[in-house]
Amino acid sequence: MSDQEFLLDYIVAPDPGAARLTRAVTGRDQEGRETTISVVEERPLTIYLNSQEIVTAMTIGDYPEYLALGFLLNQGMLAPDDEVTGVQYDEELEVVVVRTATETNHEEKLAKKTRTSGCAVGTVFGDMMEGLEGVALPDTQVRTSDLYALAHKINRTPSLYLEAGAIHGTVLCQGDRPLVYMEDVGRHNAVDKIAGWMFLEDADAGDKVLYTTGRLTSEMVIKTAMMGIPVLVSRSGFTAWGVEIAQQVGLTLIGRMRGQRFVCLSGEERLVRDVDPKGVGDEDKKHRRKGAGA
Repeated sequence: MSDQEFLLDYIVAPDPGAARLTRAVTGRDQEGRETTISVVEERPLTIYLNSQEIVTAMTIGDYPEYLALGFLLNQGMLAPDDEVTGVQYDEELEVVVVRTATETNHEEKLAKKTRTSGCAVGTVFGDMMEGLEGVALPDTQVRTSDLYALAHKINRTPSLYLEAGAIHGTVLCQGDRPLVYMEDVGRHNAVDKIAGWMFLEDADAGDKVLYTTGRLTSEMVIKTAMMGIPVLVSRSGFTAWGVEIAQQVGLTLIGRMRGQRFVCLSGEERLVRDVDPKGVGDEDKKHRRKGAGA
């Protein structure tokens, strides 16, 4: 199966050829020779909730409506049952406005904002754990054969990472099928885009797996649990607080997944080990992507 055929699995896929997402830059290499490489664009996006300015995110600029909705949902500023009457994006002003039927006011939360271990938009408001109260993740089982298949497909999919690097990818999956692939300079920006897509599509979270190239930190675990997704998988490593929160909320947390190997530090009861890892092929070097923070 060719790389391009993998894209047929995706409802939403990265666009590695999008000129507005990358730029050619000329410099000199270690031997002083002129070289031209592709670098990822980075631009501000200011998110408003009705008339209130919430945050300015640094992002690659694609899917701004998904990013805004997902960020507000994962911050607890929107609820899944809120009536969103419109999402307006102004490319020239680099502003996206989310409008709801009922006026909102989050001045108190904004005054108490705290910075987390994230990049790009790593801000959560007030008590980090308050949004997890009442979260009950389903006991959906996941087959290790599906996990290996997902890792293989995702690593081979054409992406901005393979073109320019310096970017994180996050994929919403079901069984052995990738559904939505988002990339951004911040790993939680990519997660928020998927949360926004799920909100607009009214997608069920209970039978999904979230795959990321980024570190499994506290905010990544919190966002996944807030989205109602029971399984979070990464090529990268863990933080102690991320593991602790995953264990508290019953999230299956799998990291350092490369080739035949992975480590599960929470929620192992969901795993169905239906394949011998020794029979799984290792990653082809030309498709191998580095996981940050492993």
